[in-house]
Amino acid sequence: MQIPGGLRYSKDHEWVAATGDVVRLGITDYAQDALGDVVYVALPELGARFDAGAAIGEVESTKSVSEVYAPVSGTVRAVNDQLRDAPEILNADPYGQGWICELEVTDAAQVDGLLDASDYAKLTDS
Repeated sequence: MQIPGGLRYSKDHEWVAATGDVVRLGITDYAQDALGDVVYVALPELGARFDAGAAIGEVESTKSVSEVYAPVSGTVRAVNDQLRDAPEILNADPYGQGWICELEVTDAAQVDGLLDASDYAKLTDS
């Protein structure tokens, strides 16, 4: 299982890559593996505002449907339209081409409150 060191992680198995006041987010390798073959991704609407912990989308697989949660509060400024036609990208490249959306963060301190790679590894080992 991949857990890249430069990212932050939520206990709900989302990752964020922060660049200033914008974060790119997606689901972790652990999450995509648990879901199985992804067949559909419901993306958030551009301009939508979410509080940390709110459901921002959905990932449907051959096994189940799982909500995607906002790890931080913010406004959607970009979505990965590739996932509409090729949701399987989430399985193949969860930390690269499989990103879900970008949020303009309301409170950058929330990013620091997320798990680092080491703490996320401990969470997934238990």
